[in-house]
Amino acid sequence: MRNRELISLILIALVTALALWINLVPSQTFLGRDVSFRLGLDLQGGIQVLLRSTDPETTPDEMETARRVIERRVNALGVGETVVQLAGNDRLIVELPGVENPEQAIDTLRGTGRLEFIDSQGQFLAPGTVVRTSNSPNPPQLSATEGVTETVDPATLGPIYQSITDGADLDTSSVQPTISQTGVASRPAVSFTFRGESATRLAQFTASNIGQPMCIVLDNRIVSCPVVDAALTDGSGVITTNTVEDRDAILNQLKYGALPVPLVVETTRSITATLGQESVQASIVAGTVGLVVVALFMILFYRFPGVLATLALIIYTLISFAIYRFVPITLTLPGIAGFVLSIGLAVDANVLIFARLREEYRRGRDIRRALELGFEESWPAIRDSSVSTLITCAVLFVFGSNFGVSIIQGFALTLGLGILISLFTAVVVTRTFLRLAAPLFREDRAWLFGIDRRESLAAPPAGPKVV
Repeated sequence: MRNRELISLILIALVTALALWINLVPSQTFLGRDVSFRLGLDLQGGIQVLLRSTDPETTPDEMETARRVIERRVNALGVGETVVQLAGNDRLIVELPGVENPEQAIDTLRGTGRLEFIDSQGQFLAPGTVVRTSNSPNPPQLSATEGVTETVDPATLGPIYQSITDGADLDTSSVQPTISQTGVASRPAVSFTFRGESATRLAQFTASNIGQPMCIVLDNRIVSCPVVDAALTDGSGVITTNTVEDRDAILNQLKYGALPVPLVVETTRSITATLGQESVQASIVAGTVGLVVVALFMILFYRFPGVLATLALIIYTLISFAIYRFVPITLTLPGIAGFVLSIGLAVDANVLIFARLREEYRRGRDIRRALELGFEESWPAIRDSSVSTLITCAVLFVFGSNFGVSIIQGFALTLGLGILISLFTAVVVTRTFLRLAAPLFREDRAWLFGIDRRESLAAPPAGPKVV
C-alpha cells in the first residue's frame, strides 16, 4: 500500500468515525454545539408571533430593516426555516419551528437591542426595573394583567436618567460571549465596545465616578448596576448575567443590530405541523428505497466497483446527516427532497468514472492505468456538472433569502451540500477504494469489474493506425 493510499484511507476512516459519532452517539452535544435533529414548521409545528411597531410614523424602509434584523436574531437562536415577513405597513409575522423557550424567543425578537449606560445618581436600581433615559424617555412596557404590550404613562416611571452612551455607537462586531470572574465564581457574560462619542463619555464618567454605581440598561430595562472599579478608557466592558440563556438573549439582541423602530408583541399562537410525523416516516422510507435501488443498480451493472461505490454512498449519507446536525440545518420536506435528489446526483460521478475505466481497459490499458485515466478523463465532466448545479443552488438560496421564500433555501442548501460531499466521496473515497482493489485484478476476474473479458480481448490494440 503506497503512502498516498494510506493517508487517504486514514482520512476516510477519521471522517467516517466522526460522522458515526455525531449520528449515533446518544449525546445531543458535540464540541459544545447542539447536534440534535431540527425539523421545520411543516414537520413539527411551532409558534407564530405578530409584532407591531409602536411608532405611528414608521416607514416601509424601517420595517424592511426591522425584518432583516429579526431574521438575523432568529438565526442566532438556532432556528432555521423560519418565516419573517411584512404584514401591512407596521407589522411583522414571525414563525418559529420547535422553539423550546417561547418566552425567551419573544423577548429577543421584540427587544430593540439598544444598550445604554446611565448615571443613576449613586443609586443601585434593581435588575428588571424599567427606567426612562435621556435617549429613550418613553419606553413601551408589557402589561402583565392584560397580556398585551402598550406604552406606559411616563409619569409612572419616575425621573429621566442621563444617558452616558448611545446604542448607535455600539460596535456590534465586538459583542461576544465570555466569562466574568467574580472572586472564585464565574458567570456567563457578554463583552462589548463603544465607539466615538460614547466611548469618550464612558471614559470620562468612569474616571470621575470610581466607587460609584453605573447602571447598564438594555431596552429601558436595568440589567445590572456594577460599581465602577476603574476608568473604562477604551470604551469596552462586560455585561454579567446569571444564566447562559440570559447571556444568549442579550448577545443576540446586541450583536445582530438594533431595531430601527420599537416592536411590541400583538399576538402569539401555536402552529400545528402541516405535514407531521407521517410525512417524516414517508420521507425516510423514500430516502431508504432510493438508496437501496441506486445501490442495486450500481452493483448489478458495475459489480465490484459498484460495491465500492455503494460503500462510498453509505459514507456520503453518514457525512451528510452529520453536517446537517452540526451546522445545524433545519429539515423540512423540501429539504429532505433535496437530500434524496442528491443521492442520485452523488452516483453520477461514479457512473462517469466507471464508464471511462471500461473504455480505457478495452483499449488495452492495464487496470491501474485504466483506473487513473478513468478519473482524469471523467473529471472535467464531473466538475462542470457539479459547478452548474451549485450555481443553481446558489441562485435558489439567494432568491429565498431576498424574497422571504425560506422553504426554497432548505432545498437549495441540502442539494448544494450534497454536491460538495459527493465530490469528496467520488474523488477521494471511491478512488482510494479502487486503487486499493486494483492489485486483486486478473484477466480471469475481469467480470468482477463489470468488463466483458471477450470484448476486451477482441478490442484492437492501442497504438497508431495506418490508413
